[in-house]
Amino acid sequence: MKDEYDFSNARRGAAAASKGKTRITIMLDDAVIEAARAVAQNEGFGYQTVINNTLRQALLSDKGQVAKADQDSGANAAHLSKGVTASDLKSLEKKLTEALSEIHRVTAPNVRP
Repeated sequence: MKDEYDFSNARRGAAAASKGKTRITIMLDDAVIEAARAVAQNEGFGYQTVINNTLRQALLSDKGQVAKADQDSGANAAHLSKGVTASDLKSLEKKLTEALSEIHRVTAPNVRP
């Protein structure tokens, strides 16, 4: 170990930057997070991956209400679809929907588990 270290060229932030992802802070409903964790536990993914894939699927679907900045080139859809197949997204969406339905059923008034 050195007696002194030179931090004159140091930068604040993560030690290793991740390419293609950005860290943000976001507020989500407790039910959404619980449902994502339930799906993640069954699938073997992290819950943040489940949320990311579900959002990606929503942006790629025809039902999405998101305005596309560059509709002519289709660059947004191509960028979002990297690394995840449509069947993966459909499967995750279905399981997340099922988990959310179960949460609603359990938390509804006058319902016994």
